[in-house]
Amino acid sequence: MDDVTVVTQRLQTRRDLTTAAVRLFTERGYDETTVDQIAAAAGVARRTFFRYYQSKDDVIFPDHDDTAAQVAAVLDEAGEDEDPLQVICRGIWQVMRMYVADAELSVTRYHLLRQVPALREHEKAVVSRYERLLARYLLERAERETAQGSHTVDRPLLAEVSAAAVVAAHNHVLRQWLRSGGQSDVEAELEHALSLVRAGLANFSVDAGAQQPETLVVTVAHTGRTPSEAVAAVRAALASQK
Repeated sequence: MDDVTVVTQRLQTRRDLTTAAVRLFTERGYDETTVDQIAAAAGVARRTFFRYYQSKDDVIFPDHDDTAAQVAAVLDEAGEDEDPLQVICRGIWQVMRMYVADAELSVTRYHLLRQVPALREHEKAVVSRYERLLARYLLERAERETAQGSHTVDRPLLAEVSAAAVVAAHNHVLRQWLRSGGQSDVEAELEHALSLVRAGLANFSVDAGAQQPETLVVTVAHTGRTPSEAVAAVRAALASQK
């Protein structure tokens, strides 16, 4: 059996376990469903279940590990000359594609999560890793630029705020799509949402807090003074500001 076949079979087994779990949770209830029942419904042994998932909570979210790796790859492969906001927006697209790839499962799972608080909390913990990935990328970019001469103590804050904004936009569009039963134009809506975020963050990015050189503004007005008197007045005013 070649490696491709093995990987395909593993992915199918993961998906079969997830499909079985979602169906049983919906039909019987989350608390009433056991790991043994999920494994039996998927046609595998109990020990096979635990080779793929640590608990029945994890089985609901089969693709997040792979998707997180894909997001990390997008960030790692980005060029140093690319706009960091564009890069993290490209990264968050990987998450949306994961949900859209199996719309029926995603919609069914969405309705299930609304009914089971434990799963909803588990989802929040799982999804938060994307925000951490994006924030870490922004901060690492900022630190590399700091090493080249620029500096700001605000960059950790700005990195987290920017990452949170991008993830919030994604989650807003995702919820709208799930509520529509997977029928809305999610690609256009996400691109629109991210464009709004990029515009809003244009002057509030990981570079926005960089210390800028002081700017001297000179105002010229008709005062009736001679040029030498005006120069003396400017010098006196500047001296008073030191």
